[in-house]
Amino acid sequence: MLIALIAPRPVYATNATKDLWADPTGTFLALKNAEKVFALYKEKSSLPEAPPSPDTPITTGILGYHNRTGEHDMTEYDWRQFIIFANQHFKK
Repeated sequence: MLIALIAPRPVYATNATKDLWADPTGTFLALKNAEKVFALYKEKSSLPEAPPSPDTPITTGILGYHNRTGEHDMTEYDWRQFIIFANQHFKK
């Protein structure tokens, strides 16, 4: 519900493969379920039907996601994906 409340603003969520307590599948499903609310604002998601493979970021569309290989952490890889996503939405 929190992701849906952010609509119509861009949202990017991330997980790590060894960060199972954070529930990578649940994070992806939360984004997928929020798509309906974003659609009310005519915002189209580019998320696939099923969670993408690890290290396959989805940075296009209003909802973004990646599941990085590794432990709970904030890595350079994560920051690169955030910047790519942010540039698509906020860079003028």
